[in-house]
Amino acid sequence: MCSLFIEERDRYGYDFIDGIFLPQGKDEYYIRNRQVNDFFAASCTGNEGGWTAGLRHLTQDEIKNLEKNNNTCKNWHDVFVSTHFDPCLFRNNYFAGLVRIGNIKNGMLKFHDFTLPTGITGSRIIACDIGDNCAIHQCPYITRYIIGNNALLYMNNEIETTNHCKAGEGILKEGEAENTRVWIYPVNEMGGRAVLPFRDMICADAYLWSINRDDEKLMDAFKSITQNSVDAKRGYYGIIGHHAVIKHSLIIKDVYIGDYAYIKGANKLKNLTIKSSEEESSQIGEGVELVNGIIGYGCHVFYGSKAVRFVLGNKSTLKYGARLINSILGDNSTVSCCELLNNLIFPAHEQHHNNSFLIASLLMGQTNLAAGATVGSNHNSRGNDGEIIAGRGFWPGLSSSLKHNSRFASFCLIAKGDYPAELCVELPFALLTHNAENTRREVMPAYWWMHNMYALERNNWKYKTRDTRKNPAQSYETEYLAPDTAFEIIRAISLIEQWTQKSEGIEVYAPPYLLERTKQAVRIIKSSAGLNAYREMLLYYAIKTLVEYIHQTKPEENIFEGFAVLQEKNTDEISLQWENLGGQLVPEYKVSVLKDMIREGQIKSWHAIHGEYLRLQNEYKDDKALNALQVLRFLNNPDDPKNSINAKQWDEFIDKAIRICTYRESQIYLTKRKDYEDPFRNITYKNNAERDAVIGRLEENPFILSVRRESQQTIALFKEAKAKPKSLLP
Repeated sequence: MCSLFIEERDRYGYDFIDGIFLPQGKDEYYIRNRQVNDFFAASCTGNEGGWTAGLRHLTQDEIKNLEKNNNTCKNWHDVFVSTHFDPCLFRNNYFAGLVRIGNIKNGMLKFHDFTLPTGITGSRIIACDIGDNCAIHQCPYITRYIIGNNALLYMNNEIETTNHCKAGEGILKEGEAENTRVWIYPVNEMGGRAVLPFRDMICADAYLWSINRDDEKLMDAFKSITQNSVDAKRGYYGIIGHHAVIKHSLIIKDVYIGDYAYIKGANKLKNLTIKSSEEESSQIGEGVELVNGIIGYGCHVFYGSKAVRFVLGNKSTLKYGARLINSILGDNSTVSCCELLNNLIFPAHEQHHNNSFLIASLLMGQTNLAAGATVGSNHNSRGNDGEIIAGRGFWPGLSSSLKHNSRFASFCLIAKGDYPAELCVELPFALLTHNAENTRREVMPAYWWMHNMYALERNNWKYKTRDTRKNPAQSYETEYLAPDTAFEIIRAISLIEQWTQKSEGIEVYAPPYLLERTKQAVRIIKSSAGLNAYREMLLYYAIKTLVEYIHQTKPEENIFEGFAVLQEKNTDEISLQWENLGGQLVPEYKVSVLKDMIREGQIKSWHAIHGEYLRLQNEYKDDKALNALQVLRFLNNPDDPKNSINAKQWDEFIDKAIRICTYRESQIYLTKRKDYEDPFRNITYKNNAERDAVIGRLEENPFILSVRRESQQTIALFKEAKAKPKSLLP
């Protein structure tokens, strides 16, 4: 559309809300006044009329001084200031519309080494509310923004708000057509799993919305809840939070910017919510272009990164030209250089390489993509509607290429190579690779447990220590042995046993079209050792969970008193089946109840849904203990899920768990020791002293030391549990 010449200069800065959308008896400022008084409420204690009531008209002397300093305004009557106003702090400005300015003292604002005087110079201010002690310099176009106290704005080209501002949320304002609504298209390129972003969206919300597409009533409920969560009236102003710093940025349009946000050198920020606080400040850096999105607390977006139609979880980072499009990225994730399209990615995702590519996927957390990984290329089939779904801990290795549609159990490691056919790897903690001739796919079950315990355990430790969120919107499980992986292990044991019975000879093969969509069987490497490892993992998980539960419930006389609350709970097989809601693990039947409540209108807001997540998290300790009890019963007698465990069997399980705990500790040390003993790992060092100076001494490795302490504590708990009086388990 071409620019339009308008002769009526007198209305410049006015008529923000079209007449047809203005309620009878209201002026164009009725929403703005409510916004500004709410925004400045904390600094107006004792003033019943709010921030606006504490302002006044300019005096004639103040107007003269302003004009003497080359300030111009069509109607000075519509410029309001605080009781203490110094015209000397305002030079070379143009004011239009209703402008209100707080108490700006003669002083300086400093951010790091960047310091500017308070006041407004060289700027065009159109219908804005400006808080106390701001510094606004060389900003030629700021229109319809509420600017917080101590905000610093310098050399920004265009900062504006439209009367239909949505700040990145997928809602419609009055009079807007449905086809203008902004959707995000995760998991599937064709849009069949579309979700509407909203200010407080987390991965659990996107998961429930995108994965239950066959439930039309639930889909309608989600859309209605999102639309009703925000006022659809036109006339809301943009927000620049208290203590925010914005400098050298080109275009900022329809953006809500939180307190203490830092924006420098951004190219374009449009239709966004940037959440930020003093505790968790968000930062946007040079060359960044962000359109239609929600940015969480404590996020960093730097160095030419691009994002369109997206949600970025709290404490996450985009840098070095990362491209995030039609995707939802969970908390505590880091993405640099690479390209991500149409994804739903749960918390703690790592992807750091320019030549990695991820498209149309659902990754369930604690994932890592190596350099050259192409996950979900859409150029190897007739359509572009493929998907990849992977459980927690998914790790496609260097230069691995995976095809839609594929599915992977938790903690699958994909070795370097081209995988030309679709895959369905239901064996958790497995290594997927090729044979030496590159003619057959091979899978080693329980690879991590048997051959790289250090990395497996360190990942859990790393994710916990890196979680620096001050006010987490949702908790997520980082332990690799948990209810979701326990169920996958039990299923994997059943599959391997079936394949073993059908295979001829000592080698085991998964039949064609089960693990891979080819006519060729997939070889299962070290199947017997893998089965033993799986059972060790289940036993260690079950005993450790139960013993810790018993210890926390503090039974006074009998060790099994800690299970009293569990006796009355559901102990059917259903307790083994869990769902991963954005990293939070919940029994499947409880998720079904939650969906019923949403579908039937018993829960009517996202705030209430998030309250249910919190309630379910508070029940997690009991639910997990019940799950561990079911796992232990499975190990005791797989054919009878309700079998009882007597005192002798309990003691035997404890003894095995102690041995496994000792094995786990030793394997962590031994797998790391390989890095010190391998001659090729040492060829760049002239001696061991230089090596230790560079990478640290093995004996001083902080993770290994922490594991040693944790193992000693765990074994002590096991021995304590064995020593206490016992009765039959329920």
